[in-house]
Amino acid sequence: MEQFDVLVVGSGSGMLVVSAAVEQGFKTALIESNKMGGTCINTGCVPSKMLLYPADLLTSLGEATKIGIKIDHKSADFADIMNRMRALTQHDSKHLSASVEITPNLTWFKDPGEFISDYTLQSGNHTIKAKKIFIASGAQTIIPKIKGLQNINYLTNDTALQLQTQPKSILIVGGGYIGIEYAHFFSALGTQTTLIQRAKHILPQEEPEISELLLKELSKRVTIYTDYEALEVKKDENQNITLTTQNQTTKTQKEHTAQTLMIATGRSSNAYLLKPQKIGLNLNEQGFITVNEYLETNKENIYAFGDALGKQMFKHAANYEAGIVWHNATHDDHKVAMDFNVVPRGIFTYPQIAAVGLSEQQAKQYYNTLVGIAAYRDTAMGAAMGFPEGFVKVIVEKETGKILGAHIIGPEATVLIQEITNAMVSGNGDYSPIAQGMHIHPALNEVIQNAFINLHQHTQTQQQ
Repeated sequence: MEQFDVLVVGSGSGMLVVSAAVEQGFKTALIESNKMGGTCINTGCVPSKMLLYPADLLTSLGEATKIGIKIDHKSADFADIMNRMRALTQHDSKHLSASVEITPNLTWFKDPGEFISDYTLQSGNHTIKAKKIFIASGAQTIIPKIKGLQNINYLTNDTALQLQTQPKSILIVGGGYIGIEYAHFFSALGTQTTLIQRAKHILPQEEPEISELLLKELSKRVTIYTDYEALEVKKDENQNITLTTQNQTTKTQKEHTAQTLMIATGRSSNAYLLKPQKIGLNLNEQGFITVNEYLETNKENIYAFGDALGKQMFKHAANYEAGIVWHNATHDDHKVAMDFNVVPRGIFTYPQIAAVGLSEQQAKQYYNTLVGIAAYRDTAMGAAMGFPEGFVKVIVEKETGKILGAHIIGPEATVLIQEITNAMVSGNGDYSPIAQGMHIHPALNEVIQNAFINLHQHTQTQQQ
């Protein structure tokens, strides 16, 4: 048996804990059986954004006539875009692997690990025991039960990154973050794209106004079916894929045919791979590890964070949580709680979407609220940009001005949300710094200030 002070499972944001442990002189073990760097570097944030930025440029070029620019020809080199993406991600992963291999006081176990007793895991031929364990085991693609799917070579967000040639047509099952972003990518590059969404709205967790505007804009390039469930898939004699779907309201069926199929129906927990039941580690109904506000599991000195929790499955959230778990593991006298309500999120579609905090519906359950809405087109920079579609929606507590939530759709939404996120965690968390702060004119950030200036009582039409 090999003894360690610290054991980390997962090399994504888990590497932040590894680095802190090694730096402070702890004998440290890392279990990582896949590519070093976790989801973000290899199959998530980094590679997907390297695909989506070219898609953004192509789409914006197509709209350039609104501001007097005429472009006769625009095209994309699919192979070049994909090769550039793979070169960067492979470089980063290999560089991280090399660093881990030569780091003193750090041992990398490359076989999958599973619990065999309290604070003890088996990884290949190695039995590893540690005083403190940090689980950042991540998540994987959910594969739905569609008849015939096992006989089809379908894509996921993992395998899509290995494409060598651009599909002429693609069916994407799933209208959440991943499905929407890949629909933007493929359609922008000229692939005939169809998206099938089981819910009645794409991005059903976002505000109704956000979902409606994105549907309107994305439908210019993507054929979108909502309220349709995928039933069966098969290949024809020409190797094309036919997907049979059924409208959940009318029960009518429809067939869709394309060259390629992509499954983007969400993410499920990897925690089961660790055999957590052997030590009585608590999981929720979806199989994600349960923790308290300090990111502690029900087992003393075992912590979990990142996608392993199934809460806010974003790299920036996992990085932030890594700092919290390490602090709490080394400072019993003054622990820090994780506030998931102030985790911002971004969806890199076109137009971009970003949000933080509560929805209007959620906020109204607990607070007396005011809502402010401001359109991009009503700012000077919006006019300069050709009056882009988009708006900012903010929700505050009426009595205190405390920011409860914010939702943005439009250009640079993922940048604009930061001002609101910072205000939520500063001082009293109210909007006065934004309302009183001087904003550059003309710049897009004026739309944020305008939203707070426009606060009023608001009645929302709910999504059904």
